[in-house]
Order: sequence, then C-alpha cells, then structure tokens
Amino acid sequence: MSRKLEKGFIQLYTGNGKGKTTAAIGQAVRAAGYGLKTYIVQFMKEYPYNELNSLKNLSDWITIEQVCKDDFVFRKEKPPQEEIDKADNALIKAKDKMCSGSYDIIILDEVFVSIYFGLLKTDTILEFINGKPENAELILTGRYAPQEIIDQADLVTEMKEIKHYYTKGVLARRGIES
Repeated sequence: MSRKLEKGFIQLYTGNGKGKTTAAIGQAVRAAGYGLKTYIVQFMKEYPYNELNSLKNLSDWITIEQVCKDDFVFRKEKPPQEEIDKADNALIKAKDKMCSGSYDIIILDEVFVSIYFGLLKTDTILEFINGKPENAELILTGRYAPQEIIDQADLVTEMKEIKHYYTKGVLARRGIES
C-alpha cells in the first residue's frame, strides 16, 4: 500500500556523537513499514557499509546511493574537481527525485560534512531546502551543520559524544559502525 504525507518537515541530525546516519536510516525503515518511499544519497561514503546489504531487502521502498570519496580529507587536500562535480550531480538527482512525487522522504546523509570539506556549499543546500515540495520530508545529517541550515529546520537533534570506545583504540566494527 502506498501512502503520502500531507506535510513534510525538515529534520537535521548533527553533532559529534554516533548515530546520525543510523537515526536517518531508522526513519526510512519506519516509513517503509507505512508504505512511504525514501531516497537516500550518502555523500563521502563510497565504501560498502552494511546498511546497503540490509536495505536491499527494502528496495521497493528505500533507494540508497553513495557518491564521493573522502580520501582527500586524510591527505589534508582540497577536494578534487571530479568529486565536487559528483556531489553537485548527486544533489541535482536528489532534487529531481524529491520534486518527482515518487519519493516521500529524501535523506542527504553526511551533507554537512560535505559542506565542511568543500564538496558542497551552504547556499546550494539552502536552495535545495527551499525547493522542497510541501508533502516531502527532508532529512539532513552530518557533523558541522551550518547555522543557516539549522535555522531553516523544523527538527534538530544534536548527537553529543559523552563517551566512546574509539578513545580506547577500538576501530570501526563491521555491522556496528560500518
């Protein structure tokens, strides 16, 4: 059964704590249970994260795509133009999906990190937000959310790290962090 939202809101998950992507994907899974369709674009995550495997089982309701590498961050370089172009094209595609009426929820995962590291611009995301149809839900995630975008949001959740096992040398674990 396919349903539609009467009114969509703008949700942000930001902060230095774990769980931003997990919260957004959890929302997509919950929405799928109600018959809503979600389009997810993950920026700077060209890595086989395990959510890709599990979301295959919900492919009638959830579409997920990954764009842009993040290796330039570790090299402390500006992003190559090729990666900037990928990010811009992914945003154009996401806007087309959002405006098509085929999707109820659009998730821009790690979009704030993409702004922070120079792949996208705050103004471009504000334009994206301003183009949101009334009945589309928009979820944006990542550390470093710009204040201008926070001001546009209807819901902002800050994930705050209190304690993390990374500080004890525990690396990302398959099935938990990746």
